[in-house]
Amino acid sequence: MRMTVDRDPAKDAVGRAAAELVESGMCLGLGSGSTFVTFLDHLARRVRESDLHVTGVPTSAGTSDRARALGISLTTLEETPHLDLAIDGADEVDPHKHMIKGGGAALAREKIVASAAAEMIVMVGESKMVEVLGKEFLLPVEVLPFGWGQCAARLRDLGCETQLRQIDGAPLRTDNDNYILDCDFRDGVPDPESLEKAINVIPGVLDNGLFTNMAGRVLVGNGDGQVRVVL
Repeated sequence: MRMTVDRDPAKDAVGRAAAELVESGMCLGLGSGSTFVTFLDHLARRVRESDLHVTGVPTSAGTSDRARALGISLTTLEETPHLDLAIDGADEVDPHKHMIKGGGAALAREKIVASAAAEMIVMVGESKMVEVLGKEFLLPVEVLPFGWGQCAARLRDLGCETQLRQIDGAPLRTDNDNYILDCDFRDGVPDPESLEKAINVIPGVLDNGLFTNMAGRVLVGNGDGQVRVVL
């Protein structure tokens, strides 16, 4: 199966730049989402065309399927608990490199995999760089189906409106078989670190899409295909 590179110049540029950071022998955390697909395609090209040997831990069933189709070897965190790099996209990144992730509903696995890596490389377009998180993008929270309404009520107590993410008229199920509550903080999230902790102590919450103090290098692409690196 041949993957097609996303021809969006920013996505293609950061995907290529991230793939060039990979060294032979590395074990990678493999993220999810449309920007990540471009990275995976460029990585697969390097594997095909050079003496590059890598293994990856996928964060979603979709990523697992794509990686296998492209001939990239996979492993698990149980087999390889320490990763060299985790490479992923983000929905928003603030000036402190705090992020919102979870537009693809893989946030819990993405956070687990990223936490196992020596460095998390983040790939975004310029439009994803924001001053305050959460003003434009809803914050996803993964919750158990049992008692999800109670989770929604507790989340509303933190100052947001919530909506259950659905697909084809039914609740979306994550790869963990859970629900996603999308939270609208109208004025944004000025203190992501505190909110991340406050959400995660709610009974029934598996995790939320705030990724604080996790990003290493952030590769930012623009429409001209140029990439800048935020350290």
